[in-house]
Amino acid sequence: MRRKIKKRKEVGKDSVHESVKVAKFINYVMQDGKKNTARKVVYDTLEEIKTKEKTDKPAVLFESALDNVSPNMEVRSRRVGGANYQVPREVRPERRLLLSMRWIIGAAQSKKGSPMYKRLAEELILASKNEGEAIKKKENMHKMAESNKAFAHFAW
Repeated sequence: MRRKIKKRKEVGKDSVHESVKVAKFINYVMQDGKKNTARKVVYDTLEEIKTKEKTDKPAVLFESALDNVSPNMEVRSRRVGGANYQVPREVRPERRLLLSMRWIIGAAQSKKGSPMYKRLAEELILASKNEGEAIKKKENMHKMAESNKAFAHFAW
């Protein structure tokens, strides 16, 4: 018998930028349930982008950075006859967004020496220009998928 389909809770728009993606980003930045701290970090990040890039719409740059970082292909492990194969698969849109946000936050957290909002702003600006650690991570994933293309027939 098949398992029930999980009902996912829809995330509402954030109050300042009226964007669902910004609201989700706040939730990914949040640690230990401290949402107000996460909100402050993300809104300070967007203000920092506004001053550094001299744009009145930092949410547009944020969206372009997420689009640039989101991967199209990924590799999943698949066991066939006692051997494990890395099978390339297309990434679903929800997972694509999740991975891009996770990589940007991870890249910002790996840098040390400045406040989180400055590191996040720097990483988002680099990602919007197709540079930075998060973009490298995406390119590595695409290279892995490309090199394991021979095992695509194992996809399920």
